[in-house]
Amino acid sequence: MAQAEQKNGYRTVLEGGEGRYEEKKSVFIATVRPVADEAEAQAFIEEMKKKYWDARHNCSAFVLGDRSEMMRSSDDGEPSGTAGRPILDVILGAGLTYTAIVVTRYFGGVLLGTGGLVRAYTEAARDGIAESITAEKIWGSHLQVHLNYTDVGKMQYLLAQAGIPTLHSEYTDTVTLEIIMPETEENRFRKQAAEATAGRADIEKVGSTFYCEADGQILLG
Repeated sequence: MAQAEQKNGYRTVLEGGEGRYEEKKSVFIATVRPVADEAEAQAFIEEMKKKYWDARHNCSAFVLGDRSEMMRSSDDGEPSGTAGRPILDVILGAGLTYTAIVVTRYFGGVLLGTGGLVRAYTEAARDGIAESITAEKIWGSHLQVHLNYTDVGKMQYLLAQAGIPTLHSEYTDTVTLEIIMPETEENRFRKQAAEATAGRADIEKVGSTFYCEADGQILLG
């Protein structure tokens, strides 16, 4: 799978949050959302514009792609470069992709100037990310390991030493352990498993997928 071989991982938002910043009575509300593609990002931006229909500006930015190949930003009527680009820079600075942020501004009646706007949109976006849940998604190999009962202890020790999580265990006449690991570690694991069990472990690849750990749980996809 040529496409999978090029993947390693990326950092993204698992659960979006909301940030808030105030400057000279202007209120800046940052809403952060994970997005899968451009259509979803644009739909999110329109959703925020409808939600905050009475606001002066709904400025936005989003980054897409495993390597942040696509990025867009909008000043939504603010002076050029004072809103969308600072929001985009916050996303990039946090190392995030598949992430969109809309910063809504309620004008307080006092002009902030170019520097004040850049600072306000930046701080609001940063606060939004701080209130979100982010995680590193890793391109992994999803495997099933079929074992005799005599080899279970050896395999569990190997998995613990390598920090490989067990997703599911099934004990019948034999034992099946469902595991996931970075795809770059698969060949090494197969060799170590063969050595630990004298070749008795039968390892079946279920597939390849992104995964991450959040709140002590492994999330696939």
